Amino acid sequence: MNFLSLRLVPKFNLIFIVVSLAGLLLAGWVFNALLQRQAREHVLSDARLMMQSALAVRKYTNTRIRPQLPFERNGKFVAETVPAFSATRTFEYLREGYPDYFYKEASLNPTNRKHIATKWEEPLLNRFRKDSTLKEIVGTRATPRGPYLYLARPIRIKDKSCLQCHTTPAMAPASQIREYGKGGFGWKLNEVVAAQVVSVPMTLPQRMARRISGLMLGALAAVLILTLVILNVMLRVIVVQPVTRLSHIADEISKGNLEVEDLPVRGNDEIATLSGSFNRMHRSLRQAIKMLDE
Repeated sequence: MNFLSLRLVPKFNLIFIVVSLAGLLLAGWVFNALLQRQAREHVLSDARLMMQSALAVRKYTNTRIRPQLPFERNGKFVAETVPAFSATRTFEYLREGYPDYFYKEASLNPTNRKHIATKWEEPLLNRFRKDSTLKEIVGTRATPRGPYLYLARPIRIKDKSCLQCHTTPAMAPASQIREYGKGGFGWKLNEVVAAQVVSVPMTLPQRMARRISGLMLGALAAVLILTLVILNVMLRVIVVQPVTRLSHIADEISKGNLEVEDLPVRGNDEIATLSGSFNRMHRSLRQAIKMLDE
């Protein structure tokens, strides 16, 4: 199909569609980049809120639960007196509404071995232990399931009561030793003993960004389609119909019919100027023909 052979309206539509598609592609790229960043910050904001919730549970357990419950009952250690136990269990319930979020209190020397820091968590803990001003670490890591976004914060011993079960095995309840062994001792006041780590698959912010980007691009496409329809109507009324009428009258004059009516002139735009000039030419031509006939 030859573009030059098309009529005015199809030409306009084709140009508009090509430009609109290019604009949509550019907008999609920009939207996706911005929304990816925004979704990432949204996920991190949720993770920070979850960490604060876990800290609140730890504090509540340490100040309200531990004084009310003995460390052991019937010769068995009462895990509910341990802040880390309460925080992780609470997060497990929280994950029912946020299944993509994973929480761990990683430690180099934990009481419960399931909290032992993995190889990728160890450098985080060492950074917190070396730099007391470091409050948070954000990063990504590769896993067999794909890239994960993580947020880590230090857990520092600030309450002397926490050392009761973590100074020496002799000071700890015997049931604790039987339950967990001799790990988690030698802790000191103001020492970073663990790190809160929340991990989220990168697919979550990507999925959020794609969903919002799709909605925005859909709305933009709908606006462009509506704009195209309105512009087509306006183009036909303002340009195509006057030009078609002018073409018809010019064709009649070329055939010798000089008695056709003048074109209506409305407004001061280019079409109106062209119509006025054509009318003057038509009247001058008709007057010249009459003078020749006389």
